[in-house]
Amino acid sequence: MCSRTPKKILAETLEDLTVTNFQKFVQDLVDRRQEPRVRRARVDGKDFLVVADVMVSTFTEKKVLSVAAEILTGIGCSEEAQQLLEEAESPSSGSEKHFVDKHLSELISRVSCVEPILDQLLQKDVLQQEAYDSIRLKTTSQDKMRELLRHLRASPAHKDIFYDILKTQQKHLVEDLEGES
Repeated sequence: MCSRTPKKILAETLEDLTVTNFQKFVQDLVDRRQEPRVRRARVDGKDFLVVADVMVSTFTEKKVLSVAAEILTGIGCSEEAQQLLEEAESPSSGSEKHFVDKHLSELISRVSCVEPILDQLLQKDVLQQEAYDSIRLKTTSQDKMRELLRHLRASPAHKDIFYDILKTQQKHLVEDLEGES
């Protein structure tokens, strides 16, 4: 069984969109306010293969599918976004385990200051207020981390955001864990 790259998974997903949804996808892609940004001239009027290629070169293979899933969800293609993320996590996609999954037990035991992370996750709409409140009610940092990681488990895009927050909030821990890999 040949492995499917993130670029191939993305291209197949974009190919399956209706013409209208593909146009919405391209529009939202160029309208993204987050860096890095895609210039309109690189994707306007282009087919799904070119758009997939531009996205991989812009966002890297590691993050491209989470960006695509975010855009798909934003244009009302939640089912396609979920399918894209499921394909990305399947063993045949060739993707390795996410940092968060790989270091789950270490994160639970070693992250002691959870509240600033929760605040940023709430601000970035990764957590809903109800989840935020239920995590804060836990008494130990380990219980808070277990509950937080349970909420992040289903979404690679949310894991990516959490990982980026960890890189700033828990820089030394992330460096230590990445050194073990």
